[in-house]
Amino acid sequence: MQRVHRAVLGIDRSGRGDERLTGNLAAEHPLAILVGADASEDVDLDRLEVEERDELVDLGLGHSSSLAQAATLLRSSSMSTPFPEGFRWGTATAAHQIEGGNWNNDWWQWEHTQGSGCVESSGDGCDSWNRWPEDVALSAELGFDNFRFSVEWSRIEPEEGEWSTAAVDHYRRECDALLEAGVEPVVTFHHFTTPRWLAAKGGWTQPSTADAFARFCEYTAGRLAGSIRRACTINEPNIVSTMGHMAGVFPPGLRDVELRRAVNRVFIDAHQKAVGAIRSAAPGVPVGLTLAMSDYQAVDGGESKRDQIRRRMEDEFLDGTSGDDFIGVQSYSRTRVGPSGGIGNEEGMPVLPMGYEFYPQSLEATLRRAWEMTKGEIPLLVTENGIGTDDDDQRIDYVRQALEGVQRAIADGIDVRGYTYWSLLDNFEWAFGYGPRFGLVSVDRTTFARTPKPSAHWLAGIARANAL
Repeated sequence: MQRVHRAVLGIDRSGRGDERLTGNLAAEHPLAILVGADASEDVDLDRLEVEERDELVDLGLGHSSSLAQAATLLRSSSMSTPFPEGFRWGTATAAHQIEGGNWNNDWWQWEHTQGSGCVESSGDGCDSWNRWPEDVALSAELGFDNFRFSVEWSRIEPEEGEWSTAAVDHYRRECDALLEAGVEPVVTFHHFTTPRWLAAKGGWTQPSTADAFARFCEYTAGRLAGSIRRACTINEPNIVSTMGHMAGVFPPGLRDVELRRAVNRVFIDAHQKAVGAIRSAAPGVPVGLTLAMSDYQAVDGGESKRDQIRRRMEDEFLDGTSGDDFIGVQSYSRTRVGPSGGIGNEEGMPVLPMGYEFYPQSLEATLRRAWEMTKGEIPLLVTENGIGTDDDDQRIDYVRQALEGVQRAIADGIDVRGYTYWSLLDNFEWAFGYGPRFGLVSVDRTTFARTPKPSAHWLAGIARANAL
C-alpha cells in the first residue's frame, strides 16, 4: 500500500483541491492514503463522519539473450527452496494502462477534467492495442506461464446494448496468440474503467450497474470461451469505491461516506452476478475476485480502529467470495493504525520514492489473513505484487523477500497457487501518469520500444526453476 500525502491528493488544509498531483509521490494499486494521527497533516476529512474518516487509510507488466542472462542470474543466486509443483508464474497489465486511445471511459474523461489532479493523460499508453504481439512474445520468452490483462468494457460495449464484434475478436486473437506461445490468458473483466454511457447514468452508485456488468461478462466470456484459462471479475473494487466515492481522487470524484458504503454493496453484487454469468458462458473457467489488501498493524491500542477500517476495505468483500474458485490477493506495503487512525510510516524504516515503506512482508501477512477470513475454503493467488522504483536492484530485493513470505505461508499449509508480478511494463499509473515504474520491462515513451530490465531476467529464472 502506498502513502499518498495531502499534497498528492490535491487537497489543501481547507479541503480545497489545488488541481494537481505531485508526480514524485507516484503510486500503484492499491493507492493508499495514510491520514496520520493528525488528519490535517495529510487530508482534510471534516466532511467525513468521524467513525469512518480514517477508512481512507487503505486506498494499494524476441530477446535472444534473455535465457542466457536468466541462467547466469540463476546460477549466481542461492535459490534452493522449491515452490509446489504446478505453482503458476505470471505478470499483469490492464487495458487502460497500456492500450492507448481508450477515450470512451470514465478515466479518460477524468484525465481531461480540470482539477481532477491527473498529471497527464493516458494518451497512447504503451501502444499495446497495436503492439500486443510484442507483449505476448515477451511473456513467452521470459518463461512466464500466464499473462493477466483486462478487456476494455467501453470498447466492447461502446453504447448500452451495442456490441463491437471487432473489439471482442481483438481480445480473442490475443488470447489465442498467448495459448499458441504456451502462456495462459488470465482475463480481468473490469480494471478501474467504466464506459462513459454507464458513468453518465450514475455508474457504480446505481444497483442496476451490477446487472449491466453481468450482461457484459456473459457476452464477452461467451465469445472468449475456449480461449481464456482464468477470469478475474473486478480488480480492486474496494479501491474504486473508496478512492472514487469517498476520497474523491478517482472518478467520479465524490466524497460521501454513505455513498461509498452503497457502492461497496453494488460491487459485491456485481461480482457475484458476474461469477454466475462467466461460469454459464465459459464453463470450466475458474473465476474469482482480486482485492487490494494491506498489512494493517495496530499500534498503541489501535486494534478497534484497525478492525473498523479493515471491515469496510477488505472483510465485506472477502465475505462476498463464498463459492469462488480463487481469491486474488494484491498487496504492496503495510498500514499502521493507532487509536485515532493511520499514523504513517515508522521512523527509521526505509521509505520508497512514492512515500510509503519498503515492506515486502505485507504479502505474507495478507495471504494469511485472506486464508483465515475465508476459513481456508478458497485457494489463493497473488494476482498483483510489485514495487514502483527506478532502482532495479531494489525491485529484486523486494520481490525476493515477498516470495520468501509466500513460501512461509505455503509451508504453514496455506493454499497459494501462483504469483503474478505487477507489472510487465512501465505503464500509465492513473492520476500519477507515467512517472512510476513498476515494470519488469521499460517502455520508451517516444518509440514504445520494450527493453527487459535485469529484474525481468531474474524473476524469469525463478519462474523457470520454480524455486527461490
